This record gives sequence, C-alpha cells and structure tokens, in this order.
Amino acid sequence: MPNQPAESGTPPGGAPVTSSSGNEPIRPSDSEYRSLSSTASVSSSILEYRRLQGRTYHSEKFELNYFLPNDDPLLESLDLTHHYLTILLDEKLFLAPVKEENMQRVLDVGTGTGIWAIEFADRYPGAEVIGTDLSPCQPQWIPPNARFEIDDATLIWTWDQDQFNFIHIRYLFGAVKDWGGLFKEAYRCCALGGWVQSTEANVEFRSDDGTVDKEPSLQMFTKLFQEGGKALGRPFFVDDLQETEFRKAGFVDVQVIDHKLPVGGWPKDPKLAQVGQFVRAALENDLEGLTLMMWHDLLQWPKDEYQLFLMGLRKGLQNSKVHSYMTVRYVYGRKPE
Repeated sequence: MPNQPAESGTPPGGAPVTSSSGNEPIRPSDSEYRSLSSTASVSSSILEYRRLQGRTYHSEKFELNYFLPNDDPLLESLDLTHHYLTILLDEKLFLAPVKEENMQRVLDVGTGTGIWAIEFADRYPGAEVIGTDLSPCQPQWIPPNARFEIDDATLIWTWDQDQFNFIHIRYLFGAVKDWGGLFKEAYRCCALGGWVQSTEANVEFRSDDGTVDKEPSLQMFTKLFQEGGKALGRPFFVDDLQETEFRKAGFVDVQVIDHKLPVGGWPKDPKLAQVGQFVRAALENDLEGLTLMMWHDLLQWPKDEYQLFLMGLRKGLQNSKVHSYMTVRYVYGRKPE
C-alpha cells in the first residue's frame, strides 16, 4: 500500500480529536439524526474493536452497524479501490469544477485509510484537508495540512454551517440509512459557492453479452448485497438516491457521470483493462471481508455453504470468458451563493 495504516489504537498524525459531549459514549438512534453531534474523542471505547470470526470491526461506541472490517486485508482493498478510481479519472482526484484558489478547507467523509485526503493534501498544499471515519486506521505520517478525526457521518455533523469549500463523499453504500439527511448536512456545512461530490458504486455484476450468467456465484454476490442492505436498513444500491437527494438538499448545477468498472482485464481499451485488473484485485484481496458479516451475522445463511460460495466467487472472477462489470456514479453540485 502507498500508506501503511497506523497501529491499531494509535491516534493518526498525533492530531487531537475532541468531543462536544464530554466523556460519556454517544449512542444515538437514527431518529436523533438532527439532535446529536457525532465527533467522539479517541478513547478506550473507540479502540475496543468488535471481533467476528477473526476479523475486527469498528467499536460498538457507534450504533452504526457497518458491514466492513477495519483490519489490514480490508484496508489494502480500500487502497486498491482508490487506485482504480484514480486511473478511471485519468489521475484526477475529483470531477467537481472546484478552482484551486477556492480550496481553503476540504472535508473527506468516510476517509478510510486516508489515502484520498493525503493525496489531495499533497497536491494542494494550500488547502486544509480533514478526513473523517469511524476508525483511526489512517497512517501516522501525513502532510502538515491534513488531519483525521473520528466521526459518524450518519449523525448530525459538528461543523458550523458554510465551513468547507469542497466536501468529498465516497463509497458509503451500505453505511447510510438517510441519504437525504447526509446530503443536507453536507449542504449545511458547505461554504456558499462551494461544491460537494458523491461517488458510489453499484456492486451488481453485469455483462452486456450475458456471460455473467455462466457464473452463479456472481449472481449470488449481488443477492447477498441486496438482502444484506434490507437487513441493515441501509441500501447498497443508491444510484437514484444520489441525484434525487442531492437536488432535494438544495444543490444547483448538479451533474451526474456514470462509468463502467470492468472486473478483470477483458476490455480492449488499455485504460479500462488496467482499471478492470485492479477492480478484480480489490475484490479478490478480501472477499471474506466484503461478505462475512452479512452472510454469518446479518442474514445467517448456512455456515457450511460460505466457503463454497467464496470458492465460486474466486472461480467466477478468474473466468476470462466472463465479461462482467460493475458501475460507479459521480454526482456533484454547488451550494448557491
């Protein structure tokens, strides 16, 4: 990985993280979205990760039951994901028409390993870049103009209104119950004339030539995420929600850009073939991390079928005769001045 994650339990970058609510753990419900703040101090409760079949997940301090682990295999997949998305955009970090002179403060919501925030801070040293996530899994050594904070973005944000010139939100599918509430908070905290961008993937395996039907495990993967989203109460397929909730929040000049994400190196186009190789690598690197909680904990599907499912997935991903792809949607909009 370009940036190794900090040791578990180490506050990233040495940056202090504060709480507006004192020492008591915050345990809000979704209905309290507008009445509670979400930034919490890095305390022992945050670092007491949950364990499921040998994998670690974010602390129970947050009520959000996020489906992805926060350990090294999954973090490696997140960095691979960032890599293929950067290739897809021809090395650009965003699509919104944000001018460099208007990048004083930038927020990266759901920063994960922090790789996007770090690269942004390196490219734009005049910007103050803040990344937020449920877990302190970012590296210790970061650019001087970047910092990370523990935050549950599905609650009301602690920032005052009109704070950020650019807000970047990426790959929160399966984590958000109220997308309208999320984008309203982004709108509130965005500066007048500033931009917000949302990037979300649709993880359904598709093919234009019907070859995906040759691998039932790929269809089972899609079903797992469909049923898992229902069990979580947080959808994984949010393409339509992105645009409609963006507009409802009040953004103008809204643009929607869709891209295919090939799975494997089958495309004839060299760039898409490279993207596809990294998409497949990101999936293969931690298929267990992507599926374990939903299969065993949420849906409680037959335990003895899980390893067979993973074997089938690996076979399907390696089948060069299958021309599968997923999709990714970019939506961005401006807050009126």
